[in-house]
Amino acid sequence: MQRLFINRRMMKKLLVAFDFDDTLIDANSDLYIRKLIPNGGKVPESITKLYSSSNWTKYMGEIFKHLNENGIGREKILGCIEEIEFVPGMKELLHFISDSNCDSVIISDSNSVFIDHILAKAGLKDTIKSVYTNPAVFNDAECLQIQFYHTQDWCDLSTVNLCKGHILEEHISEQGKKGISYQTVAYVGDGSNDLCPALRLKSGDLVFPRKGFRLVDKIASCRYPVKAQVLPWSTGFEIQSSLQSFV
Repeated sequence: MQRLFINRRMMKKLLVAFDFDDTLIDANSDLYIRKLIPNGGKVPESITKLYSSSNWTKYMGEIFKHLNENGIGREKILGCIEEIEFVPGMKELLHFISDSNCDSVIISDSNSVFIDHILAKAGLKDTIKSVYTNPAVFNDAECLQIQFYHTQDWCDLSTVNLCKGHILEEHISEQGKKGISYQTVAYVGDGSNDLCPALRLKSGDLVFPRKGFRLVDKIASCRYPVKAQVLPWSTGFEIQSSLQSFV
């Protein structure tokens, strides 16, 4: 008797990938934490000289080292980032996606300590399938240490430590190996490093650039066409309304 093999795949209606800073939360956590720096939050010149938009993570490593040298440890750092509010409607949006049996992931150039702590305090960790960000840990001296998520040289649109478009495609590929595929992929972001994942979306997908932030202009001026439908937003409620017909 001939055996019948069935390809058992789970089709999910929607994957939503989020940036974190200035997208889910209403501030850049790396900039916000600088309020803890002595002398009114002024960054020492020796650290300012290290600043590079292509190597932000190394720069922030020096910021955290400086904070530690001034007696600012784990409790004060976590207490500071707890002050940051979510963008209106984003908590509700994450619950909506989860309750609709769809998937949310975070792809962020922040760090794992900040993201995990903020999600946990808000009771949102269970709404997120995966978080892709720079690994971080407090050492024994309570200095926050950050590592690169990866080191890449293939994408000029991205920082050396984080190509969001590559990570998004990798996530979709890994889910495919588990038998999970998505009818629609949406990306929600605000900044320049969100252009790469926006360009990797296909026709029928959705990209949500935050109004008043750089991604809107980056998409408008990009020499490469964005194939996905572009839907600028101001609140999570607007995004939820746009996604109603996709879940």
